[in-house]
Amino acid sequence: MRYTSEEGGRLNNFAVEPKMYQAEPPTQKQKTTYLVLGIGAAVLVGSLLWIAVAVS
Repeated sequence: MRYTSEEGGRLNNFAVEPKMYQAEPPTQKQKTTYLVLGIGAAVLVGSLLWIAVAVS
C-alpha cells in the first residue's frame, strides 16, 4: 500500500494507479458504426419531439 506520513503522524493513502497506455484511433468500421448510431439517435430524438408537439 502506498502512503506518506504528514506532520503530526497522519497517514495519507493513495490509490494504486492503473497502467497507462496510448489510445488507438478508431478504425474505418468503428467510424461507420459511430455515424450510423449518431444518425439513429438523431432520428429517434427528432421523432420523439415531433410526437410531443403533435400530442400537445
